[in-house]
This record gives sequence, structure tokens and C-alpha cells, in this order.
Amino acid sequence: MQGYFGSYVVVGVLFLIGGGIVGGALMANRMLRPHVPTAEKLTTYECGVDPVGEGWAQSYVRYYVFAYLYVVFAVDAVFLFPWATVFAAPGYGMVTLAEMFLFLGFLATGLLYAWRKGVLTWV
Repeated sequence: MQGYFGSYVVVGVLFLIGGGIVGGALMANRMLRPHVPTAEKLTTYECGVDPVGEGWAQSYVRYYVFAYLYVVFAVDAVFLFPWATVFAAPGYGMVTLAEMFLFLGFLATGLLYAWRKGVLTWV
């Protein structure tokens, strides 16, 4: 298998082999497992408590905003570690320092915006 498409053929064959292994495992599971459905087994299990009421429940968007802000600042903190290693390299001192303060300024502006909007206040 020479040429441009040779490596694509290898990848395609590996995908087929992987799909065959997964499909074979799922088929073996289906054939070997016991299948005795009862009404009790088919009810919704919710933390050991019988479900009561409807399945509709409202949740505050604020919780998602907290999670989103955490992810944003956690990912931004990851960018600080490579900066700390490059900062010590010769020739990168002041430029790297200025870029990082600009980056931290953007983060501070976003945090100030979230604070002014009242997003950071807990219920």
C-alpha cells in the first residue's frame, strides 16, 4: 500500500477491527446475559427512593454559570504554568511579562463583569 491513500487504508482497517471487537463484545453480552424483565426492574431508580411526582424539575441557571466560570478560570490557570517556564528563558522577560499582564487583565475584566451582574452571589 504505497502512495497517498495507503495510510488512510490502514486507519480504515483499524477502525473496522475496533468496531468489530466492540460489536462482538456487545453481541456476546446480549447472548450471555439473563433477560427477565419485571415491573420492579423497569421502574426508575432514583437514589434508593421511589420516584414521586413528575419527571420535570426546574433548576437554576445560576448553578451552570458557576460551573462555567469555574471551567473558564481553571483553564486559564493552566495557561499560567507554561508562561512561568518561558518567563525564565533568556530573551523573553519583558515581552512575556507584558503579555501575561494583558491576559490577567482580560480575566480580571471578565470577573468584574460577572461580579457587577450579580452572578457570583450564591442563592
